[in-house]
Amino acid sequence: MSPAPMERAQSNRHRRELANFAMRHQKKTIKLGRTAEHRKALLANQVCGLIEHQRIRTTLAKAKAVRPLAEKMVTLGKKGSIHARRTAFAVLRQKDAVKKLFDEIAPRTADRNGGYTRIVKLGQRKSDAAQVAYLEWVDAAILVDQEIDEAAEKKTRKSKKEGEQSSGAEKKSKKAAAAAGT
Repeated sequence: MSPAPMERAQSNRHRRELANFAMRHQKKTIKLGRTAEHRKALLANQVCGLIEHQRIRTTLAKAKAVRPLAEKMVTLGKKGSIHARRTAFAVLRQKDAVKKLFDEIAPRTADRNGGYTRIVKLGQRKSDAAQVAYLEWVDAAILVDQEIDEAAEKKTRKSKKEGEQSSGAEKKSKKAAAAAGT
């Protein structure tokens, strides 16, 4: 015998409700409110910006979406083969970025087994209260420290030269005062 129409309706409604609460297994894509092509172009441009500038400031959601792609590109860079280079170019679409990735960034991370990027949260943007963050290379801090040290050395050299010049001017003024006094 078939179930009564009322029971059938309840079981169908129950199935629909369960379908609404289904788990999102293996649905990793962060859609960012864009079509697939727009999203691919956005992520590729963000990775190219990260490669070029070593650090980018973006929304937290975009940073979380860009991070896996950036790490995959570094893994390709570490392989170093022609196939890896062509695969990276197919994703990034910028020759300069691919060249810098393979020549500079990948060799820096040769001893690291993943975790090439870090996300630093900056708080909310004033205009729309979106969460903003820096996405940067983990080893870029070493480069920044070296640049700061070099800049400090240049400043100390300049200050020493300025100090020598001012002391020379003081000696001249003392000699002029001594000559005027005699």
